[in-house]
Amino acid sequence: MTSDEVQPRVLVNRFADAVGPGPQAVARQHCRCVGYSKRTRPVAVAFHGERQDTTSSGWLRMLELIDEAAADGREVFRPLVEMTAGQRRDLITLPRSIGRLTKVRHLVLYGSNLVRIPPEIGLMSGLERFDPYTSYRLHWFPYELTRCTRLVDSTVSTRALYGNFKHRPPFPALREVTHGDLTDLDPYLHGTEGVRTCSVCDRPIGAELRQVWISRGAGTDVWPLLVNACSRACVDALPVPARNHVPTPHRGGPGVIQPDPGW
Repeated sequence: MTSDEVQPRVLVNRFADAVGPGPQAVARQHCRCVGYSKRTRPVAVAFHGERQDTTSSGWLRMLELIDEAAADGREVFRPLVEMTAGQRRDLITLPRSIGRLTKVRHLVLYGSNLVRIPPEIGLMSGLERFDPYTSYRLHWFPYELTRCTRLVDSTVSTRALYGNFKHRPPFPALREVTHGDLTDLDPYLHGTEGVRTCSVCDRPIGAELRQVWISRGAGTDVWPLLVNACSRACVDALPVPARNHVPTPHRGGPGVIQPDPGW
């Protein structure tokens, strides 16, 4: 090799041990509903409306894995590597019991088929690193993620996120106020099958739900966060959004003006 030749750079695969058994095409469904460029960006988007089958093999296996992790106090939780491809495809959301994993410092959900994360992730007080990378159907996260105050490192597929800085896909439109039984909601309209506590004050939600979007930094990423608030006062108490994103909490829809991607 001559002196002006450049040594090839060797990159470390951070997720070599994060892929479970079986073909990946079986383990997750295809999704490009937010587009992946300015050219393919849609005018409007909606939540994934699937409901979790709590009798499925994948759901029951995840419950077992959470119980095991809570019992042994492990610090790294890679549940998908211990599930079959079919079981991973079954999983639309994580069980609320994920909040029991207060000892976990690193949560890996690489290549999942998830469409939403429960707010109980905010109870994972020891979480320092969160990797939902290549989970292309995860377009948003619960505001409760900001309660993971030790979170300093993350890897997410940015182009799959609502309002991402690369091509600014829209956010789903939210209703100003929802009344009634808030424990039984249509996930296609609300992004959840039910709300129990306020994302801001953590009190029981009561009979009034106000949902807004806010983009905030956590770990090394800016996340589109869904806030389930119990009152106007809790919405008003939200912090300032991340720089270079929509500057106030908002209700989404195609009418929201986002900063130009800078192209």
